[in-house]
Amino acid sequence: FAFNSSSSRSNKEAESMGAPSFEPLRDIISGAIMAATSVPQLIAYAETVGYAGYRGLSTAGPPLLAWGVATGSPWMNAGVTSLTAVMAKTDLSGEAYVAEYGEEEYVKLVAAYSLYVGVASIVMALIGFGKLAQKAPTAVKTGFKWGCELGVLSSALPNGLYAFGSTLKANVATSVFGDVVKTVKGVVPGATGVSGVCNILYAVTNPQTWDVVAALLFISCTLFVMKGKAYLPKSLPPGSEVVLATAAATAFSVFYGYEGGMVGEIPTLDSDAGLSFGPIKIPIEVMDIKGLLNVPIAERCFGGSMVKLFITAAIFSAINFLSIVGIASGFESDNNVKWAAPRELIAQGVSNIAAGAVGSAPVSGSMSRSLVSRMTGATSKLACIITALLWIYMMPYMSVMSPTPKAALSAVIVSAVVKNVVMPKKLLALKGTDFIVGVGTAATTAITSPTLGFGAGMIMYIVISVAAGKDSKKKVA
Repeated sequence: FAFNSSSSRSNKEAESMGAPSFEPLRDIISGAIMAATSVPQLIAYAETVGYAGYRGLSTAGPPLLAWGVATGSPWMNAGVTSLTAVMAKTDLSGEAYVAEYGEEEYVKLVAAYSLYVGVASIVMALIGFGKLAQKAPTAVKTGFKWGCELGVLSSALPNGLYAFGSTLKANVATSVFGDVVKTVKGVVPGATGVSGVCNILYAVTNPQTWDVVAALLFISCTLFVMKGKAYLPKSLPPGSEVVLATAAATAFSVFYGYEGGMVGEIPTLDSDAGLSFGPIKIPIEVMDIKGLLNVPIAERCFGGSMVKLFITAAIFSAINFLSIVGIASGFESDNNVKWAAPRELIAQGVSNIAAGAVGSAPVSGSMSRSLVSRMTGATSKLACIITALLWIYMMPYMSVMSPTPKAALSAVIVSAVVKNVVMPKKLLALKGTDFIVGVGTAATTAITSPTLGFGAGMIMYIVISVAAGKDSKKKVA
């Protein structure tokens, strides 16, 4: 199997003919590569949501399977992403909820939220929102993306630089940064992001508090994931650097008795559990849907208002869909692969309903996995269906990840966002009023929450656009 020639041939076909011709063997190979290289991300993003990493493995398959059936794209992949993980945790006040009600109740809460996001996506598709989403202002999208990436960075640092993430949070609480958090939240109760920003500032300015072993693991894995590809054989598929870094960190943990935070025990399904369709057995655990609809999500997270819950779920869905718009538009411009906004928004809805049914956080289009799918020679959506089935049926063998250090998983997350956080080229490239809107959206998103940040960005854009329009009319007059 010549990976480079296969993927190159696939891309050339796509550029000249639109979507490539269906070749099931290439889809099977691409799907298998995707399944292997994405495992560290599944665990890492589950940690970002705020529950045990193994849940990312056990719940990833069904949403992607639903997506694969519903989507019209040959390459687009979906799943929990850094953005959806941070948004869900922020909207639901994840840390506070777990502290008060426990992780099991939090899983039900997250699953219920996924259901609401899924229903909102389908309703919005039916009323024509899909085409409207394509017209979101670039300045708002750029600033929003940076603010969310900073949130992703803040969620990964505690387990990256410290043996246990709780250490950083305890240190911040007793420092001047803790006073800043209290002051900001006293003025703006919804400013949940300020805690993450202060976590970053404390960690960067107090390196003497880092755990030496965890920090070395974190920094070395981050550098390898970001730079290692240039030194690996060209025949290896994209994402190999992630697998190698995670494998090396796991081996270190086993042979040297690492004592910091790890993935931990990965429970296995009872032999009688799962879904059966005649002779076919699907080893997935389906939650009680009726029970999820009775989860007091509005009472505990949205001030008792179902209206606020539905509005927040709709905003979440809209922001989610912007990721899909970006991926699909890129494939259309690069490879002439046509797409339909209503269909992809419905696919988002269906996959989120599937996510809720198995206890997953909300899902969206994944840029990195979609690009890997294209690069590895996928010719149809069969590739992501293969990936989903492998995740489902290989779950009993995932205990090999139990000793994986959380510092290495944090490195996987940080490597995807740190470059743009430190040097936001697209944000800095904005000019005039667009720059003001972009920076304002970025700051509001980082300090408050993704939902409030996006809404504030849209308001800023409208107000400034109207003001600019009035000024131009005065000059003409």
